[in-house]
Amino acid sequence: MSGFNTLAVHAGQHKDPATGAVIPPIYQTSTFIQDGINVLRAGHEYSRGSNPTRNGFEEQLNALERGAAGFAFASGIAAEDALLRAVLAPGDHIILGSDGYGGTHRLVNNLHRKWGISASTVELTDLTAAAAALRPDTALIWVETPSNPLLKIADLSALASLAREHGALLVVDNTFATPYLQRPLDFGAHAVIHSTTKYIGGHSDVLGGAVIVADYLHRGQSLAEAVGYQQFAGGAVAGPQDCYLAARGLKTLGLRMERHCATALELAHWLQARPEVSRVYYPGLGSHRGHRLAATQQSGFGGIISLQLAGGEHAARTLAQSMEYFQLSVSLGGVESLVCYPREMTHASTIGTAQQIPADLVRLSVGIEEPADLIADLTAGLAAAGCATSSTTSSATGNLPRSAMASA
Repeated sequence: MSGFNTLAVHAGQHKDPATGAVIPPIYQTSTFIQDGINVLRAGHEYSRGSNPTRNGFEEQLNALERGAAGFAFASGIAAEDALLRAVLAPGDHIILGSDGYGGTHRLVNNLHRKWGISASTVELTDLTAAAAALRPDTALIWVETPSNPLLKIADLSALASLAREHGALLVVDNTFATPYLQRPLDFGAHAVIHSTTKYIGGHSDVLGGAVIVADYLHRGQSLAEAVGYQQFAGGAVAGPQDCYLAARGLKTLGLRMERHCATALELAHWLQARPEVSRVYYPGLGSHRGHRLAATQQSGFGGIISLQLAGGEHAARTLAQSMEYFQLSVSLGGVESLVCYPREMTHASTIGTAQQIPADLVRLSVGIEEPADLIADLTAGLAAAGCATSSTTSSATGNLPRSAMASA
């Protein structure tokens, strides 16, 4: 079998037979001419059903995840919604991880509940708790590992065994790890989800999502048939231009992930020694609870770091808004470094629930810039956060700066 980077470059990327172009053309078309009534050329009728650019990207990503079939969607959430609609029925129950993308919780709890789906939130790093949460109507376990934003690591093999024994599906959001670092289907998962907007696209210039499924029969139908029909009938497909950009990004995923991982590990060690930081979440650190497990099911530890500030919420907010290279944004996984305040940005929908994010937490998406420049940027940001905290403290004791006294 070909290696990862070879597959990333060549799988699904068939050269143009007409011109010999090395890069397949973008088939920017909505419909295809038929040679007779329902006599299709190469199986293409209408781009909602199939498009050579989308099909090539789906084949490329499926090869890297070692799946039975892959499907590209207009966004990560569209991919999640399509999978859930394809495999669930009214009355089914879902188990969600206690730490995960806020949009997934919003999708399940605010939209799918209306159609008779119930959900429980469970600490999936605790297998005893996961087993206890199973009900006769549990149809699916949904897990992120590493999770967003607390970087928890769940045991994929154990969860897959638990799901299969119960007759449920295990779905893994592999956005943070990517197929370069982790292949959940190899551990027994039934389906993998990606926001291809993130590391797969890799350049913050495309929106997309994907579902990759194992060769598995669910309720008398293969997962590939179920998701494929939902993609066609539901219509939330990725467009050809978006698939071209995602496929281009996927070709360099391995190279970029090596850089993301190396720099993130260096920054995590540096942050761990900073007095302004009370806790660092990064599975590459030996102090991380999931470090040993991550080392067994991942080939690297990723490019995301979360940290809590000793100065509390005000310090966290200040840090998130005080840097040059770590730019404030809800997204992640691009070549540029980004910083996020999850509690009120990516996870605002969890405020007031047991899943709400700590107010003193900041998430870093480490890009491919020079590590020394990122450390200098963090140094300045932490200094600003420290000064802001000091100012807040002095104000509380009545030592207001002259400008503040004038406006009070």
